[in-house]
Amino acid sequence: MDIKVQGLILLMFLLSCTSEPPTSNLLGRFHVDKDLFLAQFDCKTDVDDLHSIAGVATILADPRFKDVKYHAVAGAYGIQEGLYVPAYKLFEAAFGDNWSDAHSDFERALKEVTFITTNTLERGGNIWIADAGQSDFSAALIRNIKFTIPKIETKSLINVVQHSDWNESVTASDNLSYVKANTSYHKIPDGNVIGNGSPGFKTDKIVSWQDYMMNPEIVKVWELAIEIANEYNGTEGRYKNPEIANGGMDFSDVSETCWIFGFESLINVEDFFQEFSKSSD
Repeated sequence: MDIKVQGLILLMFLLSCTSEPPTSNLLGRFHVDKDLFLAQFDCKTDVDDLHSIAGVATILADPRFKDVKYHAVAGAYGIQEGLYVPAYKLFEAAFGDNWSDAHSDFERALKEVTFITTNTLERGGNIWIADAGQSDFSAALIRNIKFTIPKIETKSLINVVQHSDWNESVTASDNLSYVKANTSYHKIPDGNVIGNGSPGFKTDKIVSWQDYMMNPEIVKVWELAIEIANEYNGTEGRYKNPEIANGGMDFSDVSETCWIFGFESLINVEDFFQEFSKSSD
């Protein structure tokens, strides 16, 4: 065999041994084959979480997300005052059986999510937490994971994404410090603002979202989210969301989910519905 051919074969062999593994299973920063996505919502007392639940459900219904493993948590709130916004039917419509209720039974929810996350970690996956609210539940979860798997290196394997200064301010200070010290904590630009590097998913204008969403199940989720949000917005001392009161939309917390999955370049609400209109497939 010609020496040049032999050299070429050897080079190809070495490259095959040292090259990086294929990244076709990556969806943004998320490894679809092994990672777990946790969507955690405080639902206290701003009704924007209800629109955010529908927004996350819209993303997960997109065909590109069919193999994404996920779980949602209701009632992942911190030390803020005000009444909770009950949305059990909405969580069921959006996530089926893949959610836990930390408002009604914190310890049961913590046990459920600890089981799911430790299973993922033991199988070599990473955890991606979108804290659509405060980080108190995340702190309790990480403590539980460390207790269950003492040798686990949570700093490199658990990612917490937060977009809101206010959410940080009403997280118990010891919990926020603990989360920042024991996870890869990603503070992204505020999703309430357009043009700051995060999608701005907040508008006081009426949005014709029905023109994009043809999936009847997702349409039902949005209709339910809007109905419950309108019912509880500003009632019994709850925060009155002005954009939602004016007939607009506020799912600013979904900016975190977009960052995790590589859609942080979306600009506004219209961009969101255009991008994920394929959820009708």
